[in-house]
Amino acid sequence: MTYVAVKGGERAIRNAETLLHALRRGDAATPELETTQIEGQLALAVDRVMAEGSCYDRPLAALAVKQSWGDLVEAAFLVRAFRTTLPRLYDTVPIETSTMDLARRVSSIFKDVPGGQIIGPSFDYTQRLLDFALLAGNGRVAVPHADAAVEPVPGVIDLLRAEDLIEEEARGDDAPRDLTREPIRFPVDRTTWLQSLARADEGFLLGLAYSTQRGYGSNHPFAGEVRVGEVEVAVFDDELGFEVVIGEIVVTEVQMVNQFIGTATAPPQFTRGYGLTLGYNERKTMAMALVDRALRAEEYGERRRGPAQDPEFVLYHGDNVEAQGFVQHLKLPHYVDFQAELHLVRGLRAERAAEQR
Repeated sequence: MTYVAVKGGERAIRNAETLLHALRRGDAATPELETTQIEGQLALAVDRVMAEGSCYDRPLAALAVKQSWGDLVEAAFLVRAFRTTLPRLYDTVPIETSTMDLARRVSSIFKDVPGGQIIGPSFDYTQRLLDFALLAGNGRVAVPHADAAVEPVPGVIDLLRAEDLIEEEARGDDAPRDLTREPIRFPVDRTTWLQSLARADEGFLLGLAYSTQRGYGSNHPFAGEVRVGEVEVAVFDDELGFEVVIGEIVVTEVQMVNQFIGTATAPPQFTRGYGLTLGYNERKTMAMALVDRALRAEEYGERRRGPAQDPEFVLYHGDNVEAQGFVQHLKLPHYVDFQAELHLVRGLRAERAAEQR
């Protein structure tokens, strides 16, 4: 099926949409996939869509996954578009990840840490072999006793801070710029790029993070701590005069630790890269932390040697909603533009042929 810019174009577009709906539904003899199934059994896909769609709503993200035919970038686009229609009623106060109700908490720098290691749900220790039992519908398993932490667990970084071995990060007094309302302007501060990275495309971030480890940057990182769990979300009510908890959300937080040899004014110590995203997005959050540290090159007097250290390259190209729109628009009619270039190339070839006679 093709489209044309003249007669029949509108009907062709309607037919294309109808065909899309039919193919997305699949074999009518197979029960239709419900959004509750997507939310429960494709939870990591849902969490990725929430993070990149910049909206914490599991049923909504599950609907977007279904509507998009499983295309997670398209699903994030749908969620992002819906998000723009929502009123802004409150700004929440900063979440306290130190009081996170942990489902998973691991550190690669200390074997024994206060509160212990909590493996939680993870693919890290599984064999990457297809489980053909799932084809037979034998997917039910006994849920093990939860080993989530009950009491607040101190951060692993606190162990390094107690020995004055890690940088102290200054907290600015100015309210961070809201990227959902204001465009990026350079030079950009860290709070702004962290917002951008939090909803950037996972694959893009993963590639950049990998590049820093392979030599296109000065990253020699350790996973100081990876946390996954629920945190309370609160708002400050001016009429009541105090904070009110409005719900809980699942987040993933990562602190990467990097060796730093020091400068004339700073002693040898460890520096940090930070990542925090909505939902269970461990790989993306780790990549975010690596890229965050790479973007701090200038702060530490390091020479920029790779694309992950260039704020303009990273922040202008990481948003998959913008990227997919710019790339995919090339499929749409460009007849007039191409005819102009075709005429130009034909003319240049004619001129060259005339010169060679």
